[in-house]
Amino acid sequence: MKPLIEKLPLSGDTSFVARTHRTPLFEVPWHQHLEYELIFFTEGAGMSFIGNYVGEFEAGDVFFLGSNLPHTFQKNNEDMVVSAVVVHFREDFWGPELLQLPESKLISKLLKTAAHGVKFSGEMKSQLGKMILSLEKEKGFRRILSLLECLALMSETEEYTTVSTQEIKELNPRDRDRIDRIFQYTMDHFRQPIQLAELADIAGMTIPAFCNYFKKRTRKTYIDFVNEIRIGHACKLLLTTEQSILDVCFDSGYNSVANFNRQFMKVKGLTPSAYRKELVNNKLTKMKETLEINQQIRSLTS
Repeated sequence: MKPLIEKLPLSGDTSFVARTHRTPLFEVPWHQHLEYELIFFTEGAGMSFIGNYVGEFEAGDVFFLGSNLPHTFQKNNEDMVVSAVVVHFREDFWGPELLQLPESKLISKLLKTAAHGVKFSGEMKSQLGKMILSLEKEKGFRRILSLLECLALMSETEEYTTVSTQEIKELNPRDRDRIDRIFQYTMDHFRQPIQLAELADIAGMTIPAFCNYFKKRTRKTYIDFVNEIRIGHACKLLLTTEQSILDVCFDSGYNSVANFNRQFMKVKGLTPSAYRKELVNNKLTKMKETLEINQQIRSLTS
């Protein structure tokens, strides 16, 4: 799918953006921007698409995305409300010298790591969430100090995973259009059987040439990419519906429960039934965490 080149506005008295985006203003298409993005989800859940990564997001999650890394976050259903505090800043908004200082070594490393997209975990999510909530309300020079504190905390932790293996590089218009058509076709048709011949025809290549091309561009096979999207969709159904495993299997583009279970295990590390059971066991915990987040928001806005 073709990423929208988004230009983010700044007010006259700010050097970076920090604000809450809530449905319907949260919903944006596949896009990219020069600014780095730090995002803390406060409501809702859905699927995240970051570079060549497909995975879930939920309230309490924190992502840090590098400059020009294509991404979108799609909620689980049309009626769901999604809200997030989003921070956008350019690498040089504090001037060209700061990152050259020896004390900035870890932050420079963090910014390079963000090119692959970073998802935080454990206690780090909670710590960052509180800081990001507070950052939105800061004024004057304290805004810059608060952002630097966030960056310092992120640069020192090991509680994170990188999510995308796709390289960020400028493609020529023909190459970009080809990738866009491949991604868009996949997003539109993953619930149906997809033949490699169809994608090769869209790309204007032979099947072997297409397979080599896609793996070179995304660092994964096309089959793996489709399975990640299908399993991500299946996870959404397991979370938000009471459909049987069989119905989820067919609704996600698989025609065999055995293959569905095998692919689900490959992507998620457990079976669909075990995944659903884990969701039920964690439901009360997640509800409690969401309540705590909402209480934090109310205390900061009251």
